[in-house]
Amino acid sequence: MNAWKLNYTGKKPALKNPILVEGLPGIGHVGKIALDFIIDEIGAKKIAEFESYGYPHSVFVNEDDLVELPQIEVYAKQTKNGKDLLLLAGDIQPLDERSCYEFSDTVLDMAQQFGCSEIVTLGGIALKQIPKQPNIFLTGNNKEIVKEYQ
Repeated sequence: MNAWKLNYTGKKPALKNPILVEGLPGIGHVGKIALDFIIDEIGAKKIAEFESYGYPHSVFVNEDDLVELPQIEVYAKQTKNGKDLLLLAGDIQPLDERSCYEFSDTVLDMAQQFGCSEIVTLGGIALKQIPKQPNIFLTGNNKEIVKEYQ
């Protein structure tokens, strides 16, 4: 039984050839910070949130000194270029290996239901020292797509 459930906050939007972009916290919270910025900048709308017992047993204290549970949410943005966006952002990642696989299965099921043509993940890597010239690294499972993104 999968411990992750996706709950839509309203009617599921009709998206054209969407690209799923994921940014969850990791090393330096790079992926999360980048995707949170993108969501705010383009005015993406929240369409769903994940529910699970696979969340860490923790809470966050917000700016109003209120306790909030960690969340993973899905946002959508329709574009004019023929590829809409699904944006997966959150405060945490699953706790253990099993939860990671179950979460990934749920995300892939969602991507398939929306007909996603690509999945992009954002993240950081740890370096021993801060580089003088920061760099962006790109990898993938398809040479043509990697070349297109370069």
